[in-house]
Amino acid sequence: YLAYPLEQDAASLGDSGEWVAEWKWDGIRAQLIRRAGRTFLWSRGEELLSGRFPEVEQAGGLLPDGTVLDGELLPWVAGAPLPFAQMQRRIGRKTLGRKILSEVPVVLVAYDLLERDGEDLRDRPFAERRERLAALLAATGTAGRLLLSPVVESSDWPGVAAARVRAREMGAEGVMLKRRASAYGVGRRRGDWWKWKLDPHAVDAVLIYAQPGTGRRAGLYTDYTFGVWDGDRLVPFAKAYSGLTDEEIRKVDTFVRRHTVEKFGPVRTVKPELVFELAFEGIQRSTRHKSGIAVRFPRMARWRTDKRPEEADTLETVRRLIADDGTDRGPP
Repeated sequence: YLAYPLEQDAASLGDSGEWVAEWKWDGIRAQLIRRAGRTFLWSRGEELLSGRFPEVEQAGGLLPDGTVLDGELLPWVAGAPLPFAQMQRRIGRKTLGRKILSEVPVVLVAYDLLERDGEDLRDRPFAERRERLAALLAATGTAGRLLLSPVVESSDWPGVAAARVRAREMGAEGVMLKRRASAYGVGRRRGDWWKWKLDPHAVDAVLIYAQPGTGRRAGLYTDYTFGVWDGDRLVPFAKAYSGLTDEEIRKVDTFVRRHTVEKFGPVRTVKPELVFELAFEGIQRSTRHKSGIAVRFPRMARWRTDKRPEEADTLETVRRLIADDGTDRGPP
């Protein structure tokens, strides 16, 4: 069951007492199924994850048969989630050695109970399902690998809004709002579940490289690399290819063709004149990038025609976002 993004104030949903607020985690959505003495993990995309998270599967073996949990797989240390970049270290490995299992332990933060003792609970109210989930996890010793997703305690919408602002401190992306009386549906439906994510980070960066796109954009320069200032030089910071209108894409394409400085295969180095505001969801230190930084889901929020290249942001400014984001955690 998938939530819609909340694009207006939460107060528009009516009485806050009819809703439960939880943290919006940044992990891998998964269902843990315990049936016929076996434990299975399935992703939201219906991919079998069994074998990739042995610590979670082992804990799932302590659940009674006929149990189905819905939750989020998260790298978790000392009572808090690690940045998603740490989870990617696990995902990209064919074999899991002791070192990676120790450095990046994973838990399932459960937020719904879909089946208990073989009874289908999806038509029961969410508040009841959550209460039964809490009781099940409390009664089952799951070795700290199956956790109950905490409720955001607040008596009114302003309190929920204030908690949303603090979400990054919790290692979360925002808050989830779920109607207490809601059943567990299928697919994405409006009305009962909403995700109220934090506003993205924003950085002003300079276009430094461009290359042709794919598909209908194959004849246009649409895939861009942007830089920020490190002293008197521009350091590659992020790549983005979405966010511009068709008209803006054509204008940038013309600029690239007229202001190419060097060519490296399909990539063109361009004169550093155009400034764009880049929006992104998360930021993390990275030893694999020249800037020492990696961002998640970068996109072009707007073309800053009002700014000169020297007015773009600096690498130091971007580094400060890491501390603000609370993501400077975990092994490098």
